Amino acid sequence: MEMSSFLNALNSFPLAKLEVGNHFYWQLGNLKLHGQVFLTSWFVILLLVGASIAATRNIQRVPSGIQNFMEYALDFIRDLTRNQIGEKEYRPWVPFVGTLFLFIFVSNWSGALIPWKIIRIPGSELAAPTNDINTTVALALLTSLAYFYAGFKKRGLGYFAKYIEPTPILLPIAVLEDFTKPLSLSFRLFGNILADELVVAVLVLLVPLFVPLPVMALGLFTSAIQALVFATLAAAYIHEALEGHGGEEHEEH
Repeated sequence: MEMSSFLNALNSFPLAKLEVGNHFYWQLGNLKLHGQVFLTSWFVILLLVGASIAATRNIQRVPSGIQNFMEYALDFIRDLTRNQIGEKEYRPWVPFVGTLFLFIFVSNWSGALIPWKIIRIPGSELAAPTNDINTTVALALLTSLAYFYAGFKKRGLGYFAKYIEPTPILLPIAVLEDFTKPLSLSFRLFGNILADELVVAVLVLLVPLFVPLPVMALGLFTSAIQALVFATLAAAYIHEALEGHGGEEHEEH
């Protein structure tokens, strides 16, 4: 009886009417696409493309404005990739790691700065792309494909020897590790972004707008950290695939 009374009281509380997981779908044959994720994702992509075009349209020897900002971002991404992958092999991976970082960074900040919730669409509402598990899983699977490609391209079929080194007994653990990497990447990013947006939404409902501002500022900081963590781990996994096991690297030197 006490539990049922508690549930009835919870249902009567206004915040219990908040719904999580309503989606606007585009139906393409037998395929359902999350329409709101596509809309906000393309907004982020167009924003990044526009910034790139503006920064490179009239390149100056002494950079200023948007060119200076984009060059700083490129230097930051290049340093991050070099520190994780190594001086000799990092250059081909700068575009991939940089794309991951910039897309996640801008997506996270769009959720914190743009009032997506007030833009209503049929059956749903807009939110940051990284607020949807499908987006974060897709990014994590791309990372997995990238480090498999890196290892296979460098060592061929010898890459798969890692699953039985130093003993074949560790094969199940090695296989399980390849499943846990994308899972941890996707759920960490999704959980943090969703939790941040929910906390801000609840605070805005409970208290005046100026009170949640410190929480929103903290959300901007954590959103940037989440982008950095994802890109850093992606580069670290690629380095692990390139590095190999055993004495192979020493023989090359």
